[in-house]
Amino acid sequence: MRYGGKTIRCGRICRREKINDEIREKTSTDNCKKSRVWSVSGSDEDRVLLPKRQVPEGVEIGDPVEVFLYKDSDDRLIATTHEPKIELGELAVLEVADTGKFGAFLDWGLEKDLFLPFKEQTVKVAKGDQCLVALYIDKSERLCATMKVYDMLKKDSPYQKDDMVEGIIYDTSDNFGLFVAVDNQYSALIPKKEVYGRLRIGQTVKARVTAVKKDGKLDLSVRDKIPMQMDKDAESVLKEIERRGGKLPFTDKADPEVIKQEFQMSKNAFKRAVGRLLKEEKIEIKEHAIVMHRK
Repeated sequence: MRYGGKTIRCGRICRREKINDEIREKTSTDNCKKSRVWSVSGSDEDRVLLPKRQVPEGVEIGDPVEVFLYKDSDDRLIATTHEPKIELGELAVLEVADTGKFGAFLDWGLEKDLFLPFKEQTVKVAKGDQCLVALYIDKSERLCATMKVYDMLKKDSPYQKDDMVEGIIYDTSDNFGLFVAVDNQYSALIPKKEVYGRLRIGQTVKARVTAVKKDGKLDLSVRDKIPMQMDKDAESVLKEIERRGGKLPFTDKADPEVIKQEFQMSKNAFKRAVGRLLKEEKIEIKEHAIVMHRK
């Protein structure tokens, strides 16, 4: 039986004890046999509490049970027959159940929420947030969560250039862009130049693979290929001009940051959209503005 893991998760009910007026079952742990049944060593060091309410109906002393080991609110090693949403060596998207003085607490399917320390957060999380985490054992030998999962992500995805994928943003970098876990397991990046819109850690995004690097990591874009994206961008620009009463107070020569802030697109994409609208005779470009074409 491995603490926090599922490689070997079987035990044998060996006796009942009355503790604080509550009947609890104890499981004995030893080397697991091929039959997936624990042999009873008879040593108290190998026994772990399994609360009575966790014992499957009809189980008797001597019967095998599958359990998950973790520490309860009193830091006692305890067994549960409930299936956790994450185990050692795995990644999972969990919801923040609450926050506290030293970190956050995640719902991982067990009675005691999983602790996510502040130092293991890539961004401060709030109740209700979704975050991709891994499980680790801290210095006090407690199971905790970490959002620093970069080194745990795989680099052998089955995806190729132009494939559409889905993933969760788990970290950001001012220099590189947004780090994404495709399918919650494959390493990917939305490069800084491709970051448009209000994207944040914990957000699930659909994106297009723009490149597969030599090391297997994926580069992504949340925008379509140019021909398809041009149509969408042109429609977006036209709607904004209409919303402003038929006049946009800058042209395609505006500062790139102004364009990005207003339309969440690059200057080149904006120029292509404006060019499309000009060709369709839907707008006119004045000295300091773009206006609706008046027929």
